[in-house]
Amino acid sequence: MSRKLALFGAVLMLVISATAEVQTWKIDPNHTAAQFSVRHMGISTVRGAFTKVSGSAQFDPASPAGGSVDVTIDAASVDTRVTMRDDDLRSPNYLDAAKFPMLTFKSTSVKSAGAGKLVIAGDLTIHGVTKPVELAVDGLSAPITDSHGNTHVGASATTTVKRTDFGVGGSNAMIGDEISITIDVELLRPAQPK
Repeated sequence: MSRKLALFGAVLMLVISATAEVQTWKIDPNHTAAQFSVRHMGISTVRGAFTKVSGSAQFDPASPAGGSVDVTIDAASVDTRVTMRDDDLRSPNYLDAAKFPMLTFKSTSVKSAGAGKLVIAGDLTIHGVTKPVELAVDGLSAPITDSHGNTHVGASATTTVKRTDFGVGGSNAMIGDEISITIDVELLRPAQPK
């Protein structure tokens, strides 16, 4: 019986040690950008960003596969550097930010895609419509600790979605259907009490 207990204890310690490195990280909004681009009339590309991004991630920096990500973007923070266009994007013609104030992404899986690369699958909600998407993540940095003891990591994630899949912009032929999205994110883990 003692041998079985010892074996159980060893297995339990392995499970604990395997999960002990999973950490909670917060998105640093001052060093994170959610950018997008779309074709206009098939002749030019309009670029913009959402300036208010928040969220968190749960993962082990040494082995990020298997972690989770939760991101929230303020729809009203859209910025294309043209006030009239931004107001139109916030209106019911497009994002309807008053009715659907948040865009969200909640991961369903995080898998390795080679050295420094991940594929994060999840549910993206825009304009009240939720669709599955995959984010291609490149350049997950090694953790860096600042002079205050806070730890930082960064990465860039990209995907392409169709705006009409989310009911955004109707059948406006002047605007391309495909939206390219890039999220440059910095994650922060506050200094741990000693």
